[in-house]
Amino acid sequence: MLLKKKCLYLFVAASLLFFIPPALAEDTPWEKFSLDLGYFISNTQTDVRLGSGLGVSIDVEDLLGLDSTNSVFRVGAAWRFTDNRRHRLDLQWFSFRRDGSRTIGEDIHYKDEDGNDQVIEAGTYVESYFDFDIYQAAYSYSFFQDDRIDLAGSLGLYVMPIDIGLSASGLLNVGRSERFTAPLPTLGLRADFAITPKWFFRSGLQAFYLELGEFNGSIIDVNVALEYLPWKHFGFGLGFDSLNVHIEADGEDYPGIDFKGEVNFHYTGLLLYAKLYF
Repeated sequence: MLLKKKCLYLFVAASLLFFIPPALAEDTPWEKFSLDLGYFISNTQTDVRLGSGLGVSIDVEDLLGLDSTNSVFRVGAAWRFTDNRRHRLDLQWFSFRRDGSRTIGEDIHYKDEDGNDQVIEAGTYVESYFDFDIYQAAYSYSFFQDDRIDLAGSLGLYVMPIDIGLSASGLLNVGRSERFTAPLPTLGLRADFAITPKWFFRSGLQAFYLELGEFNGSIIDVNVALEYLPWKHFGFGLGFDSLNVHIEADGEDYPGIDFKGEVNFHYTGLLLYAKLYF
């Protein structure tokens, strides 16, 4: 009889362990999937040079009147696709759409499509636009993870379609535009900390630098965020993000970039977002 009771207890215990939901069995603060929907307020600074050669870079906010402060919609998602939750895939997208018009106070020098020097003289009324999308994908592996800390190395890709143009009318009608896509790979580090069961600190760094023929490109992206998750599947976050992008090219030495000129783009901003997680 005693043996039968022991067998019954073992059977019940084994059955309970078998039917425990995976989330309870893993007992981890690191979510399987999350979706972030946010509002990003940033201050931007952009210098552009169109055409090959040394040329002169144009501060598009100061000289052409493009907005230096932008508010945009931003969406991101993360998926830990293995049972141990160490392998993670991140996706993110947002875009800037800016246009401006101004009577310029100084000459603008540039090269036309034939490589000839051109000048838009001071006092000319100029209309311009600068459209910039950022599509980001990253894979990361958590080389250290417990119930309080998640440290990971990452390999990412930034794809940035850029569309630049300006036009001026007067004694000489001028129109100049460039459209290209800049795919830039990155290496990075990510550090997440569970301060309490409801408060999380997130941080990340991604960087890239490459010289290839007449192409020179670099990117540095730094972000930190504080999240509050008061409900089971929903919470909020406040983050800070800083991005520096430099692209200089004189042709097609780098795949996806058929561009002659230079772009320096920098922003810093605050991101307020809602988080859905499982």
